[in-house]
Amino acid sequence: MAPPSVEVKNLTKRFGTTLALDDISFHIGKGELFGFIGPDGAGKTTLFRILTTLQLPDSGACTVEGYDVVKDYKKIRNMSGYMPGKFSLYQDLTVEENLNFFATIFGTTLRENYDLIKDIYRQIEPFKNRKAGQLSGGMKQKLALSCALIHKPGVLFLDEPTTGVDAVSRLEFWEMLRRLKASGITILVSTPYMDEASLCDRVALMQGGRIMSVSTPAKVIADYPLNLLSVKAGDIYHLLGELREYPGIHSVYAFGQSAHVSFKNGDLIPGRLADHLRQNDHRLVEVTPIEATVEDCFMELMTDKN
Repeated sequence: MAPPSVEVKNLTKRFGTTLALDDISFHIGKGELFGFIGPDGAGKTTLFRILTTLQLPDSGACTVEGYDVVKDYKKIRNMSGYMPGKFSLYQDLTVEENLNFFATIFGTTLRENYDLIKDIYRQIEPFKNRKAGQLSGGMKQKLALSCALIHKPGVLFLDEPTTGVDAVSRLEFWEMLRRLKASGITILVSTPYMDEASLCDRVALMQGGRIMSVSTPAKVIADYPLNLLSVKAGDIYHLLGELREYPGIHSVYAFGQSAHVSFKNGDLIPGRLADHLRQNDHRLVEVTPIEATVEDCFMELMTDKN
């Protein structure tokens, strides 16, 4: 069995009294597209900064391609690519100047590694003489990814790369990641968007510095233990309050313009719940059995934790 590309054992990190990472452990196989899914404050950025040797852990052991993040930080920096959540390239340099600068830092050239980034770079090449600060969000994203790949890294760290870009750019970005994965690069990507979990080989669901679950997206959903309903009515706020008082319900939370309602057994009959809501002055009532999403699974893990 091949050794893992990334391995973390009992990693802990504090900032004053704040526990940013709480004794987390996981491993990632070579060539895997692995997602860290969780809201702001879950610990994703701190984890990535430790794995890319930008911060020191308080305790625990972390290796990237067999190299220790503390002892072998120079080797890890040379063989890893990192795209931070905030656009951090030189905004007063052009697209081409940024790429050439990063290539030079790693002792290579744009021409030498063009094949690796060509599918991405072709989309921004028409703007190669435009300053990076004048690019759109999607174009900045592609430039940052190109700069992270210019030295042919074995492991690529992408910290919330799709935050703040439009839906089309998000889809294009994940298409690029799938093509990169096919070339054998191990990819770690963090995101607050639950729908992006299904695009990963495996995911870790994170909250409050802890990893609550590590599995394939399909397995996360298959393990959801409850029955689930989507409930709609004219006044969502009134609806949520009413549902939380209804007997037999395990959890209630807003999901867009509807409420997702979970219950542990078959006693909760959708038609009976709909009649109850109508009798209590709710209008436009719809009650529909649904399959769980990754977000529903995340919410259930949070319910168990609390």
